[in-house]
Amino acid sequence: MLFYLPLVLGFFIAFLAVIPPGLINMTAAKISLQEGKNIAISFALGASVIIFFQTFIAVLFARFISNHQEIVSTLQKIGIFVFSVLSIYFFWIAKKPKKIKTDSRVKGKSSRFFLGMLLSILNLLPIPFYVFASMTLAASGYFSFDKIPVAEFVIGVMSGSFTVLYIYIVAFKKIENKTEFLMQNINTFIGSVTTFMAVLTLLKLLYK
Repeated sequence: MLFYLPLVLGFFIAFLAVIPPGLINMTAAKISLQEGKNIAISFALGASVIIFFQTFIAVLFARFISNHQEIVSTLQKIGIFVFSVLSIYFFWIAKKPKKIKTDSRVKGKSSRFFLGMLLSILNLLPIPFYVFASMTLAASGYFSFDKIPVAEFVIGVMSGSFTVLYIYIVAFKKIENKTEFLMQNINTFIGSVTTFMAVLTLLKLLYK
Protein backbone atom coordinates (compact mmCIF):
# COMPACT_ATOMS: atom_id res chain seq x y z
CA MET A 1 0.00 0.00 0.00
CA LEU A 2 1.41 3.38 -1.00
CA PHE A 3 2.27 5.60 1.94
CA TYR A 4 0.05 8.47 0.81
CA LEU A 5 -2.83 6.35 -0.60
CA PRO A 6 -5.17 6.74 2.44
CA LEU A 7 -4.74 10.53 2.20
CA VAL A 8 -5.66 10.57 -1.49
CA LEU A 9 -8.58 8.16 -1.04
CA GLY A 10 -9.95 10.15 1.90
CA PHE A 11 -9.75 13.36 -0.13
CA PHE A 12 -11.58 12.03 -3.17
CA ILE A 13 -14.21 10.12 -1.21
CA ALA A 14 -15.03 13.27 0.79
CA PHE A 15 -14.98 15.40 -2.36
CA LEU A 16 -17.56 13.18 -4.06
CA ALA A 17 -19.67 12.88 -0.89
CA VAL A 18 -19.87 16.63 -0.21
CA ILE A 19 -20.18 17.95 -3.78
CA PRO A 20 -24.01 17.53 -4.08
CA PRO A 21 -25.84 20.67 -2.85
CA GLY A 22 -26.68 20.34 0.83
CA LEU A 23 -27.25 22.42 3.95
CA ILE A 24 -23.60 23.05 4.79
CA ASN A 25 -22.21 23.83 1.35
CA MET A 26 -25.21 25.93 0.35
CA THR A 27 -24.97 27.86 3.63
CA ALA A 28 -21.30 28.50 2.90
CA ALA A 29 -22.28 29.86 -0.52
CA LYS A 30 -24.97 32.12 0.99
CA ILE A 31 -22.59 33.53 3.57
CA SER A 32 -20.06 34.22 0.82
CA LEU A 33 -22.63 36.10 -1.24
CA GLN A 34 -24.05 38.08 1.67
CA GLU A 35 -21.14 38.62 4.05
CA GLY A 36 -17.97 38.07 2.03
CA LYS A 37 -15.50 35.36 1.12
CA ASN A 38 -13.36 35.53 4.29
CA ILE A 39 -16.32 35.10 6.63
CA ALA A 40 -17.55 32.17 4.55
CA ILE A 41 -14.10 30.56 4.76
CA SER A 42 -14.29 30.88 8.55
CA PHE A 43 -17.62 29.03 8.40
CA ALA A 44 -16.06 26.32 6.22
CA LEU A 45 -13.15 25.89 8.64
CA GLY A 46 -15.56 25.41 11.54
CA ALA A 47 -17.48 22.78 9.59
CA SER A 48 -14.24 21.03 8.60
CA VAL A 49 -13.04 20.77 12.19
CA ILE A 50 -16.16 18.80 13.14
CA ILE A 51 -15.85 16.64 10.01
CA PHE A 52 -12.31 15.78 11.17
CA PHE A 53 -13.58 14.46 14.52
CA GLN A 54 -16.60 12.73 12.96
CA THR A 55 -14.32 10.87 10.55
CA PHE A 56 -11.93 9.90 13.33
CA ILE A 57 -14.81 8.51 15.41
CA ALA A 58 -16.11 6.66 12.34
CA VAL A 59 -12.73 5.01 11.72
CA LEU A 60 -12.50 3.95 15.38
CA PHE A 61 -15.93 2.33 15.07
CA ALA A 62 -14.87 0.66 11.83
CA ARG A 63 -11.70 -0.74 13.46
CA PHE A 64 -13.72 -2.18 16.34
CA ILE A 65 -16.31 -3.68 14.00
CA SER A 66 -13.67 -5.17 11.68
CA ASN A 67 -12.24 -7.11 14.64
CA HIS A 68 -15.61 -8.73 15.33
CA GLN A 69 -16.72 -10.63 12.25
CA GLU A 70 -20.06 -11.54 13.79
CA ILE A 71 -20.89 -7.84 13.93
CA VAL A 72 -19.81 -7.40 10.30
CA SER A 73 -22.19 -10.15 9.17
CA THR A 74 -25.08 -8.68 11.16
CA LEU A 75 -24.41 -5.18 9.83
CA GLN A 76 -24.35 -6.49 6.27
CA LYS A 77 -27.78 -8.03 6.72
CA ILE A 78 -29.10 -4.83 8.29
CA GLY A 79 -27.46 -2.86 5.50
CA ILE A 80 -29.37 -4.78 2.81
CA PHE A 81 -32.66 -3.91 4.50
CA VAL A 82 -31.73 -0.26 5.09
CA PHE A 83 -30.43 0.30 1.56
CA SER A 84 -33.52 -1.37 0.10
CA VAL A 85 -35.87 0.83 2.13
CA LEU A 86 -33.89 3.94 1.17
CA SER A 87 -34.04 2.96 -2.49
CA ILE A 88 -37.83 2.63 -2.33
CA TYR A 89 -38.07 5.96 -0.54
CA PHE A 90 -35.89 7.96 -2.92
CA PHE A 91 -37.32 6.39 -6.10
CA TRP A 92 -41.04 6.44 -5.30
CA ILE A 93 -41.86 8.34 -2.11
CA ALA A 94 -39.57 11.36 -1.72
CA LYS A 95 -40.68 14.54 -3.40
CA LYS A 96 -38.30 16.51 -5.53
CA PRO A 97 -36.26 18.90 -3.39
CA LYS A 98 -37.35 22.48 -3.47
CA LYS A 99 -35.03 24.94 -5.11
CA ILE A 100 -32.85 26.58 -2.50
CA LYS A 101 -33.38 30.32 -2.34
CA THR A 102 -30.09 32.11 -2.28
CA ASP A 103 -31.52 35.41 -1.16
CA SER A 104 -32.51 34.19 2.30
CA ARG A 105 -30.13 35.57 4.88
CA VAL A 106 -28.40 33.66 7.64
CA LYS A 107 -29.60 35.40 10.75
CA GLY A 108 -27.65 36.01 13.91
CA LYS A 109 -24.42 37.75 14.91
CA SER A 110 -22.62 34.68 16.26
CA SER A 111 -19.29 33.66 14.84
CA ARG A 112 -19.58 31.92 11.49
CA PHE A 113 -16.83 29.55 12.58
CA PHE A 114 -19.02 28.22 15.39
CA LEU A 115 -22.06 28.21 13.10
CA GLY A 116 -20.12 25.90 10.79
CA MET A 117 -19.29 23.66 13.74
CA LEU A 118 -22.92 23.62 14.85
CA LEU A 119 -24.32 22.64 11.45
CA SER A 120 -21.71 19.88 11.12
CA ILE A 121 -22.55 18.55 14.59
CA LEU A 122 -26.22 18.36 13.60
CA ASN A 123 -25.28 16.40 10.48
CA LEU A 124 -24.54 12.87 11.75
CA LEU A 125 -24.60 11.12 8.37
CA PRO A 126 -20.80 11.32 7.85
CA ILE A 127 -20.18 8.94 10.74
CA PRO A 128 -21.95 5.84 9.34
CA PHE A 129 -20.82 6.78 5.83
CA TYR A 130 -17.13 6.80 6.75
CA VAL A 131 -17.53 3.69 8.90
CA PHE A 132 -18.57 1.71 5.84
CA ALA A 133 -16.16 3.57 3.54
CA SER A 134 -13.12 2.77 5.70
CA MET A 135 -14.23 -0.85 6.23
CA THR A 136 -14.67 -1.30 2.48
CA LEU A 137 -11.25 0.17 1.74
CA ALA A 138 -9.65 -2.01 4.42
CA ALA A 139 -11.32 -5.15 3.07
CA SER A 140 -10.01 -4.27 -0.40
CA GLY A 141 -6.45 -3.83 0.87
CA TYR A 142 -6.28 -0.09 0.20
CA PHE A 143 -6.39 0.98 3.85
CA SER A 144 -5.37 -0.28 7.26
CA PHE A 145 -6.33 0.75 10.77
CA ASP A 146 -2.76 1.57 11.82
CA LYS A 147 -2.08 5.03 13.24
CA ILE A 148 -0.47 6.63 10.18
CA PRO A 149 -3.04 5.45 7.58
CA VAL A 150 -5.86 6.50 9.92
CA ALA A 151 -4.33 9.96 10.37
CA GLU A 152 -3.84 10.32 6.62
CA PHE A 153 -7.40 9.21 5.84
CA VAL A 154 -8.95 11.58 8.38
CA ILE A 155 -6.86 14.51 7.15
CA GLY A 156 -7.74 13.61 3.56
CA VAL A 157 -11.47 13.61 4.35
CA MET A 158 -11.23 16.96 6.11
CA SER A 159 -9.22 18.45 3.22
CA GLY A 160 -11.62 17.11 0.59
CA SER A 161 -14.62 18.48 2.48
CA PHE A 162 -13.04 21.91 2.89
CA THR A 163 -12.08 21.98 -0.79
CA VAL A 164 -15.69 21.45 -1.85
CA LEU A 165 -16.89 24.15 0.56
CA TYR A 166 -14.25 26.51 -0.82
CA ILE A 167 -15.42 25.81 -4.38
CA TYR A 168 -18.97 26.69 -3.37
CA ILE A 169 -17.72 29.86 -1.70
CA VAL A 170 -15.68 31.19 -4.63
CA ALA A 171 -17.60 29.79 -7.59
CA PHE A 172 -21.26 29.67 -6.56
CA LYS A 173 -22.23 32.54 -8.84
CA LYS A 174 -20.94 30.57 -11.82
CA ILE A 175 -22.53 27.23 -10.88
CA GLU A 176 -25.75 28.60 -9.34
CA ASN A 177 -27.87 27.91 -12.44
CA LYS A 178 -26.34 24.46 -12.94
CA THR A 179 -27.30 23.20 -9.49
CA GLU A 180 -31.01 23.21 -10.33
CA PHE A 181 -30.75 20.07 -12.50
CA LEU A 182 -28.89 18.21 -9.77
CA MET A 183 -31.35 19.30 -7.11
CA GLN A 184 -34.29 18.11 -9.24
CA ASN A 185 -32.70 14.69 -9.79
CA ILE A 186 -30.80 14.17 -6.54
CA ASN A 187 -33.33 11.65 -5.19
CA THR A 188 -32.96 9.46 -8.30
CA PHE A 189 -29.18 9.65 -7.98
CA ILE A 190 -29.23 8.70 -4.28
CA GLY A 191 -31.73 5.92 -4.97
CA SER A 192 -29.43 4.48 -7.61
CA VAL A 193 -26.50 4.50 -5.20
CA THR A 194 -28.46 2.81 -2.39
CA THR A 195 -29.78 0.17 -4.81
CA PHE A 196 -26.23 -0.57 -5.95
CA MET A 197 -25.06 -0.83 -2.34
CA ALA A 198 -27.92 -3.21 -1.46
CA VAL A 199 -27.14 -5.51 -4.42
CA LEU A 200 -23.40 -5.41 -3.71
CA THR A 201 -23.91 -6.28 -0.02
CA LEU A 202 -26.28 -9.12 -0.92
CA LEU A 203 -23.75 -10.57 -3.38
CA LYS A 204 -21.03 -10.42 -0.70
CA LEU A 205 -23.23 -12.40 1.70
CA LEU A 206 -24.15 -15.00 -0.94
CA TYR A 207 -20.66 -15.60 -2.29
CA LYS A 208 -18.39 -15.10 0.72
